[in-house]
Amino acid sequence: MELGMVGLGRMGGYMARRLLDGGHRVVVFDLRPEAVQASVEKGAAATASIAELVSRLATPRAVWLMVPAGEATEKAIMEVAKHLSAGDCLIDGGNSYYKDSVRRATALAKEGIYFLDVGTSGGIWGIKEGYCLMIGGELAAFQRLEPIFQTLAPSPDKGFGYVGPSGAGHFVKMVHNGVEYGLMEAYAEGFELMQAKGEFGLDMAKIAEIWRHGSVVRSWLLDLVAAALRFDPGLEGIEAYVEDSGEGRWTVQEAIELAVPVPVIAQSLQNRFRSRQTKLFGTRLLASLRQQFGGHAVRKTGK
Repeated sequence: MELGMVGLGRMGGYMARRLLDGGHRVVVFDLRPEAVQASVEKGAAATASIAELVSRLATPRAVWLMVPAGEATEKAIMEVAKHLSAGDCLIDGGNSYYKDSVRRATALAKEGIYFLDVGTSGGIWGIKEGYCLMIGGELAAFQRLEPIFQTLAPSPDKGFGYVGPSGAGHFVKMVHNGVEYGLMEAYAEGFELMQAKGEFGLDMAKIAEIWRHGSVVRSWLLDLVAAALRFDPGLEGIEAYVEDSGEGRWTVQEAIELAVPVPVIAQSLQNRFRSRQTKLFGTRLLASLRQQFGGHAVRKTGK
């Protein structure tokens, strides 16, 4: 099959390469000429604009977007849609908010254009291990493009699937990322507790390696923990500052709307917020309150 690919960041570029290696024809476009050239060297067909990309595809066309969620995705969808025809399919493989995907699918359907929201997990390792794909939209569009998903997935019968109507793919990916937040936080807390037990002199890298084999907490995330600790056992080169992609926030917001308790995911998100604060007003207030009601000593800042 053939596919148009718009957005050749690291993940998009790797996905294009995996499709090319799988025997598919891939026509590419990116705002960065060097990204296009890198895909061309692997066998992709280069284009200089979205209009040219669409014109180089046989009907019914399929165009896959791998661009940052939000305004960039919105603009890309609008631009690509201008050049598509009824029966074509537009795929958003980024981390878009699922309600945006529902809205976009409805708008494109009025023009007879299919829209698939594909939650994509696998990161930079996907080119080797395959990508986990959670696909929402019209079932007919999924079925037509299934060979594409089979090539991107870890195997033709595993790691991908149609999960429901428009928005469902990005909704499932949103929850997936919320779960990921919780798992990462649990590993971080456990290793911090062990590292604090100084009298045992525990080797964090060695323990991570032990846990990787036979343990009930073994996982790919633990494999990455072990790799990080082998490279920098004390993590001296890493600042204790953790960003969030936005999907953890959406997961917690959805849980509130549905009145479904997700305490672990919510707390892991809060801990990421806390990691970014250097002058904690709330914590200083706590210290002041203890002094006010109990006469407890406080540590002065020196100012």
